[in-house]
Amino acid sequence: MDVKRKKTGFTIVELLTVLAIIAMLVGLLVPALNLVRNIAKETKQEAQLTTIGLALTAFRNDDGDYPPSDWPDVNPPEPPRFDYCGAQKLAEALLGWDLLGFHPKSAWKATGLDAGDGPMTYDPERVRGDGSLNERRGPYLELATTNAFRLGISGPANRDGLFDNPAPLAPHTLVICDVFGVKPIRIGQKTVKAGTPILYYKANTSSKAFAPPARVDQRIYDVSDNDPLVKLRQMMDNAKDHRLGRDIENFYMFDYDGGVRDPKITAPAPPWPYRPDSYILISAGLDGEYGTKDDIRNFGN
Repeated sequence: MDVKRKKTGFTIVELLTVLAIIAMLVGLLVPALNLVRNIAKETKQEAQLTTIGLALTAFRNDDGDYPPSDWPDVNPPEPPRFDYCGAQKLAEALLGWDLLGFHPKSAWKATGLDAGDGPMTYDPERVRGDGSLNERRGPYLELATTNAFRLGISGPANRDGLFDNPAPLAPHTLVICDVFGVKPIRIGQKTVKAGTPILYYKANTSSKAFAPPARVDQRIYDVSDNDPLVKLRQMMDNAKDHRLGRDIENFYMFDYDGGVRDPKITAPAPPWPYRPDSYILISAGLDGEYGTKDDIRNFGN
């Protein structure tokens, strides 16, 4: 007597239906995971700016003021210097010119020399031995967790800098980068992802001007303080001009994504910036481009 066997398993239609449902769920899940990941990075970036802010407060308590951010440095009797801008001076203040602490008599030079081009500050040639190290303050940030990188690579076989040619800025100098790793950097035997440099602007507290017709260098904030760094373009492969560099005057407008004007202060009051008594910090955000909606800043939203 023949017994018919009952067929088991899925049909092709059923398998295709299950696969379609799985694909749909993955399509919904991946964007959600990316969103959560991006929010986590933004939160981490906000925490980094807060840590830098605390370090700047400690620096001011020791030094009497926040570090300068002017570029070029035209303080007499020195001739103008075009190789050291705001972001580099931020790194020197909080970490030291050579990452070994800040020298209180710093001349804020890319060379690390004193105002007379001598060895009385960082002493890069070690003319005075360890005398310079005994005079240092800080570092004000934990070096192991601070994203400090050289602007330029140190040689043909090395990839330890952010840019192949950071001219006119001095390639051996350092900047503090944000947490959004956009470029692989090789340090020794290790490869790490470097973020975009954090821009630093110190307020000119003696000024009461913020918008035209006042000259840019006479306003509370001078957009040119980090101009050469912004003009180095993005560090990613699809390099293009930063919006902050293309629309430089819009730096001062409240309706600009990267603007520093406080929109709460309206006419008849004059245009006024956020944080007119201290400094501002700007991270380029996830897209690595300054002046877009994803910028992370220590002011505004």
